Amino acid sequence: MIKITLKDGSSKEYQSAISVFDVAKEISEGLARVACAGAIDGKVVDLRYMIEADCELTILTFDSPEGQRAYRHTAAHILAQAVRRLFPGVKLAIGPAIEEGFYYDFDKEGAFSLEDLEKIEEEMKRIIKEELDIVRFELPREEAIKLMQEQGENYKVELIQDLPEGEVLSFYKQGEFVDLCAGPHLMNTKYVKAFKLIQTAGAYWKGSEKNKMLSRIYGTAYQKKADLDAHLERLEEAKKRDHNKLGRELELFTTSELIGQGLPLLMPKGAKIIQLLQRFVEDEEEKRGYVLTKTPFMAKSDLYKVSGHWSHYKDGMFVLGDEEKDKEVLALRPMTCPFQFSIYNSSLHSYRELPIRYGETSTLFRNESSGEMHGLIRVRQFTISEGHLVCTPEQLEEEFKGVVDLINYFMKTLGIEKDITYRFSKWDPNNKEKYIGSPQAWEDTQEKMRKILDHIGIAYKEAEGEAAFYGPKLDIQFKNVHGKEDTIITVQIDFALAERFGMVYVDKDGEKKHPYVIHRTSIGCYERTLAMLIEKYAGAFPTWLAPVQAKILPISEKYHDYAKKVADMLKEQGVRVETDNRTEKIGYKIREARMERLPYMLVVGEKEAENNEVAVRSRKNGEEGTMALTEFVDRIVKEIKSREL
Repeated sequence: MIKITLKDGSSKEYQSAISVFDVAKEISEGLARVACAGAIDGKVVDLRYMIEADCELTILTFDSPEGQRAYRHTAAHILAQAVRRLFPGVKLAIGPAIEEGFYYDFDKEGAFSLEDLEKIEEEMKRIIKEELDIVRFELPREEAIKLMQEQGENYKVELIQDLPEGEVLSFYKQGEFVDLCAGPHLMNTKYVKAFKLIQTAGAYWKGSEKNKMLSRIYGTAYQKKADLDAHLERLEEAKKRDHNKLGRELELFTTSELIGQGLPLLMPKGAKIIQLLQRFVEDEEEKRGYVLTKTPFMAKSDLYKVSGHWSHYKDGMFVLGDEEKDKEVLALRPMTCPFQFSIYNSSLHSYRELPIRYGETSTLFRNESSGEMHGLIRVRQFTISEGHLVCTPEQLEEEFKGVVDLINYFMKTLGIEKDITYRFSKWDPNNKEKYIGSPQAWEDTQEKMRKILDHIGIAYKEAEGEAAFYGPKLDIQFKNVHGKEDTIITVQIDFALAERFGMVYVDKDGEKKHPYVIHRTSIGCYERTLAMLIEKYAGAFPTWLAPVQAKILPISEKYHDYAKKVADMLKEQGVRVETDNRTEKIGYKIREARMERLPYMLVVGEKEAENNEVAVRSRKNGEEGTMALTEFVDRIVKEIKSREL
């Protein structure tokens, strides 16, 4: 007898092997209709999988991430089959399910056009109507290579050769189409009900710019058309909020091919927002006991060799010179920690001086690959709110809590505290060469961080292999409008670099000891934060952050003098204001100002000039009518000072 324990704790017994699908069918016909895959003792399998021993079974539907992946992975295979039918010479690369969709990479001469996507969609519909069974089979390594060579699939051959010798090589077949794939998949093409191809893009084979550029097709799939339509609607909204598009339209930043990729130019309005954020951060950090430093943009390679960056991070740095030819090799700094450590080491410190909290608005340089760069989110030169806290072991938890409190204060002030998540990033013990320090030091430090995080009471998920090379970290994560998650802020506990740099303090017992160091940003990279704010507010920034807080719109030239009086009064109170003195109709001026997403428009004409008033139009309330100029000034100044959202 085979005993199968179900998710709800109940069990079923069978005299012989039975498929996952048949178990689902026995539970209910409705469950069988919506089932996408199964999980046997936690391992995701096809619905056709035969259960031959006692196990725990979960039937996975589209409501589960695993069920969605199986469903969308099947849609990716249907896409590949349609492309092979329409473009016989195309080579297949990879085609996984991803969050909210799927993609497939193809080696094709020339990119896919929008017309091509329409034809491919029609062919995919035909494949679904053909109701092709999807069958899994396995082959020994040599036979698998031979099959892919016969089909001319050189990328698949390379993937097989990259796999370990003993790896099971599985394939999936639907009609004439065969693909190397680990699965799982649906049982038949007919089960894919609603799908849409979204866009095409270029993608390097294996993600390396040293390899050939392939053509990628992105798509998504749902079980219900209504869900697909809702997703497509969200995508349209995301396009409107995309910082790379909206930031340019609002003249916040631009780029130039002459200057280079990953080197955005902040225009006056974007630069103003960055300046406001920077002043806000520096002032608040000073209140919390941080001392300011200002350090060089570059250093000799000797510094980075001590810190470990030269051996662990050199490929991500801009190196100036050649070690074999030049007497002195410099590199632009990828981070500020070694510089601030050198400041610490300029004098001997007592335990009474600790903690020392160094803060710096640091311009950093990282040699990102061209395929990774995007708008303001991933760039080659950026500015960061960097800081390092030097403390005793007894002070570590309190200082870490203070850093998290500072970060949460900034996130709340920016209005994004509900949009962030926390990730505890740990080392990978199976890949020790990536890190410095002993395994025992890593485990001890990670345990310290876990206890601190639990004491703080924040909800976090753990991620192995995401730590910095010198210590575990807390990552604050944020999803952009397209659903891609980025790290915006990090806090790291460093147990290694103080010893490498010879950083010490004289303790109560008169002995010299190595301190702990907390590496942190408080608001992250300013460019990435600006991108996040553009998308969060769709360009309609809170009044305190808006580059232009009010625009004065005189009805005609006769009221230019009064408009200037209004502007001067606002400027005296620190309000950022512009005046539209063009000889355009007032309706046109209002429409244009509205497109700029300004917090306030102040229309002035004869009545307003006579009574010392302004006709207020706000982004929030629309047309508010006239009010005394002094009343409006008091209102907007209060709104700015309180940093209302």
